[in-house]
Amino acid sequence: MNESAMTDEGASDRDRDGTKSKGGKRRSSSPTDTRVGVDVGGTFTDVALSVEDRLVTAKVPTTDDQSVGVLEGIEKACDRAGIEPSEIDEFAHAMTVSVNALLERGGAETALVTTEGFRDVLEIGRQDRPDLYDLEAEKPEPLVPRRRRYELDERTTPSGVERAVDEEDVRELAATLRERDIESVAICLLHAYADPENERVVADVLREELEVPVSASHEVLAEFREFERTSTTAVDAYVRPAIDSYVGRLVEEATEAGIPAPRIMQANGGIADPETVREQAVTTTLSGPAAGVVGAAATVDDDAVSGLVTFDMGGTSSDVSLVRDGEAERTTDSEIDGLPIRTPMVDVNTVGAGGGSIAWVDAGGALRVGPRSSGAQPGPACYGRGGTEPTVTDANVVLGYIGPETALGGEFTLDVEAAHDALERLADEAGLENALEAARGVYRVANATMTRTIRSVTVERGHDPREFALVAFGGAGPMHAASLAESLEVDRVVVPRPGGVLSAFGLLAADESYDAVRTVGVDLETADPSRLEDVYDGLVSDVLADASDTDAARIERTADCRYAGQSFELSVSAGEQFDPSAVAERFHEVHEQAYGYAMDEAIEVVNLRASATVDGPDPLVRHDGEGDARIGTRDAHFPGHGTHETAVYERDRLEPGAPVEGPAVLEQAESTTVVPPEWTGEILEDGTLVMTQANADGGE
Repeated sequence: MNESAMTDEGASDRDRDGTKSKGGKRRSSSPTDTRVGVDVGGTFTDVALSVEDRLVTAKVPTTDDQSVGVLEGIEKACDRAGIEPSEIDEFAHAMTVSVNALLERGGAETALVTTEGFRDVLEIGRQDRPDLYDLEAEKPEPLVPRRRRYELDERTTPSGVERAVDEEDVRELAATLRERDIESVAICLLHAYADPENERVVADVLREELEVPVSASHEVLAEFREFERTSTTAVDAYVRPAIDSYVGRLVEEATEAGIPAPRIMQANGGIADPETVREQAVTTTLSGPAAGVVGAAATVDDDAVSGLVTFDMGGTSSDVSLVRDGEAERTTDSEIDGLPIRTPMVDVNTVGAGGGSIAWVDAGGALRVGPRSSGAQPGPACYGRGGTEPTVTDANVVLGYIGPETALGGEFTLDVEAAHDALERLADEAGLENALEAARGVYRVANATMTRTIRSVTVERGHDPREFALVAFGGAGPMHAASLAESLEVDRVVVPRPGGVLSAFGLLAADESYDAVRTVGVDLETADPSRLEDVYDGLVSDVLADASDTDAARIERTADCRYAGQSFELSVSAGEQFDPSAVAERFHEVHEQAYGYAMDEAIEVVNLRASATVDGPDPLVRHDGEGDARIGTRDAHFPGHGTHETAVYERDRLEPGAPVEGPAVLEQAESTTVVPPEWTGEILEDGTLVMTQANADGGE
């Protein structure tokens, strides 16, 4: 995504030499090319390798230096496929480097340069509080403390520059920043979105004088709203050195291994070349969750339902999103750890409930789950790596969903006794009868947390979840999906074959995508369409400058509109030619759909947006399924249904068309699927499992 600078004529000035170097390799044109997708999670690093029409998957523990685990995962998948890493034609990657830097406050020593009198914008923020009725509620600490915020004597209004910035003042500031060992600089001058001239001068001088990254707001987010623009620019500067170092190191290591340079998943659901994301680091936040949603949309046919609710439960957290009309829902209004980020993202809601989430008892004696996680080291007690605290995974072991012979990630077998011991201690603390009762409680509490999150993206946005299918993936998602579906009265659960590594698979299915935006702030009725077309021309030129194949790029133009007096906008299609009456009609329809009413009020066009998408080939997946899939039975407990002798299947051996009667457990190296009593399943041609309630009115 590229929210870059626009001159008053609408032209891009981000590439000062008029060109842009391309890292990596051009997109494959054939679905039979050998491609690999690697997604780094909090606990495991997932790999999906497409070789002709075969899909080979692998999962390895995430390493402190993520690039180490990435290369180990690729080597493991290549060994399984019987190929050398040098035979890979394309490499796509999703990571957690930027979001980890934000959550752990481990980013760069960043300075903020702003207009005189506005150094405290980051601290003041908005008047709203995180919790309206909590008198002790605290806002997150700004990424840039006050001592590292600097002011310049300049002034720009929405109409243009009133007082030019003095270059000598900027050079003096550069000397100060150099003395204080600043690692990165964010520049956000007042109204730079309307006229970036002063900000451009400051950026040019600082880039000339300093050897650190410089993020300018007119290049990061050419949008009005001072706090959000400043916050987004600060985030970009804060994580940029980490992203630059990591991506640069990974490119070098991949090259040494004979692997193409990685294409990086952005938060908007599209991949980009490494040089683009090294320059625009903020676009990599929520990279992995976005890949999972893309993977769900690529593997599930939603023609029979209104859309898909995607549910990704990994080791640390669970991510929920919506897919409608085959496209992931996107937003430009996101927060990470309380920090506003306004760049386009796949609309993902995250909750701290994953397989590694630790169960505990609060001061009132209530059982709680998360958000604290055991991580990969030492991990849940059942991993046998020294962990002693009870987790959701330990509860699933005690319930019988994960057996003693299960090899998580294909890496290690489980210590069932350690899981029972951890849950027994939790039972004593919570006043429950035994480990099984504690496991039931952990399972219910975790499910209740995830159910609330699903309701927040469906019911609270005017969607009936009963009209959607629930797509479950991640290492733990398919174990909880049917129970969640029952709570939501959803009668269809879909578990893609690569469900345990679907984010990695989504990287194989991702398109290349770039975005640009500019604030215009005009009344729709009196707007000059030719002026808006000039702005669109500049935005389109900007996104095409990043595309690997301009001839193949699809352009989408949208406008953020609102009724006069409103403080929020809705995005509508602007079509190939800006027609005010058509835009007004679309806005009325979208507003009524979102809020239940439309108004007879003037409409304002706040922002214009353009995106360029280069379609990538969908990976071919052949699923044969052969041999005896049933590998045994074990006792499993199902809340509301009691304990049952439960058939255990090796999922990859199930043939297309094979029925699965609950209760059943389907095991794969990367995930486990639970089919409860009164549910049935069927294996589709590509290996996807579709589960329906046997007594549901709307089942297949």
